[in-house]
Amino acid sequence: PHAAPVPGIPGLTFPWMETTRRIAKDRLSAPHGPAVPAAALSPFAATRRIGHPYQNRTPPKRKKPRTSFSRMQICELEKRFHRQKYLASAERATLAKALKMTDAQVKTWFQNRRTKWRRQTAEEREAERQHANRLMLHLQQEAFQKTLSQPLPPDPLCMHNSSLYALQNLQPWAEDNKVTSVSGL
Repeated sequence: PHAAPVPGIPGLTFPWMETTRRIAKDRLSAPHGPAVPAAALSPFAATRRIGHPYQNRTPPKRKKPRTSFSRMQICELEKRFHRQKYLASAERATLAKALKMTDAQVKTWFQNRRTKWRRQTAEEREAERQHANRLMLHLQQEAFQKTLSQPLPPDPLCMHNSSLYALQNLQPWAEDNKVTSVSGL
């Protein structure tokens, strides 16, 4: 038997094509023709399973529907959370009994609420940090503008040395940055 060529590339065949075709042909004709051992056909034929790969697995567990709490329960849970972020097991059991909830429900609610609280506080801290950065930048710009508009007080040392006096009055950022000669050199 000869394997069919690769579609689009005439005359090109691979050895695995012939083996695959032979396995399929032998499976279809197994009750009618001679039995061929699986290991003789392909090294992978003996370990290969027939059927859907997931059909032999245990069925997945059904997901429990989301529990909804009453407004009164949520209000009491929130009040308690505001006062106390963590509950001891005895406190949790007492609260669960008072709210007609299970211990696990109270425990899970507090875990979820702490996660939400951490995220909210992190977002608030980030917003405060950005606000502080914007304020600091604004104050720095204001201070810089003031230094540009106010002339520097004369330095007594520079008053007696003409070179230092010229350097002290040099403002490269000013609009009028023409070079002026200094007398007395």
